[in-house]
Amino acid sequence: MKLATLKNGTRDGTLLVVSRDLTRAADVSHIAKTMQLALENWDAVLADLTAIYDKLNDNTVSGAFTFNPQEAMAPLPRCHQFIDASAFLNHGNIMEKAFDLDVKKDPNIPILIQRQSDDFMGPHEDYAFPSEEDNADFEGEFAVITGDIPMGASASEALDKVRLITILNDMSMRKHLFRELQMGFGFILAKPATVFAPVAVTPDELGDAWKDGRVHLNMEVSRNGEWFGHPNGGEMDFSFGQILQHITYNRNIKAGMILGSGTVSSKDWKETGSACLAERRALDILEYGEVKTDFLKYGESLSFDVKDHLGQSVFGKIDHIMVKP
Repeated sequence: MKLATLKNGTRDGTLLVVSRDLTRAADVSHIAKTMQLALENWDAVLADLTAIYDKLNDNTVSGAFTFNPQEAMAPLPRCHQFIDASAFLNHGNIMEKAFDLDVKKDPNIPILIQRQSDDFMGPHEDYAFPSEEDNADFEGEFAVITGDIPMGASASEALDKVRLITILNDMSMRKHLFRELQMGFGFILAKPATVFAPVAVTPDELGDAWKDGRVHLNMEVSRNGEWFGHPNGGEMDFSFGQILQHITYNRNIKAGMILGSGTVSSKDWKETGSACLAERRALDILEYGEVKTDFLKYGESLSFDVKDHLGQSVFGKIDHIMVKP
């Protein structure tokens, strides 16, 4: 099943079911007014939502309309908790090697940070930031949205509570990042609003591509219409289940928590490219001895997409432009 949230002038929008080919939608607010309410009452609403999804794919839903991703908010426009991981260790290894960083980390413990969760952006909104001197960067990631997960859950138990999967662009302002890290807490100015794809999907929609708690599909990234990379989500060193198990060691997770994978990164970077400017700049240093890739400027466009094995977009595109405030 595929779900989205339609702009309606409120902060949480209207819940939609979207057809598998992303062309049609149905308003399901009579079942669950918002995505958050659907997640909190998942067992009660799942059958009804699934029945509408099946009919939508058969083109037999009365009142169905053309799905316009331009009118979509983030699938979950805001949530109580957003945690981002750095689960592709290759990304960190590249950065550490290129910039001679001394990072204290344990290969058995996932790197995590709690993030802003009250101002998610939709897939086609212009992205405003105060200054080009902030060194704006992008990071293509996969993400899961969970139901309730009790403290002490195993990796498999936690994975069973993954309700939806989507993709995001985790924007970064690199000028502020290292300064904030060195202060000992977390990111604030370095990590402004996150951008999400128009649609989130249930794990079964991915078929064999959802395996071992990972999305085994390419993250296709373009900058100004030109290919930038297509690393595969299957290279995650920590699965989503393992990360969720770590988080629930001493806490409960409540329905609607979002967990990001961190920058999708491939060891075969010469073939697959990257999903992040900082990684590409680090690879410039390793390959050429100098940086050849600029940070984002106003007017530049970014696109993120994930396609299934038939070439169909799974989550719909993130496609947006960098602008002055």
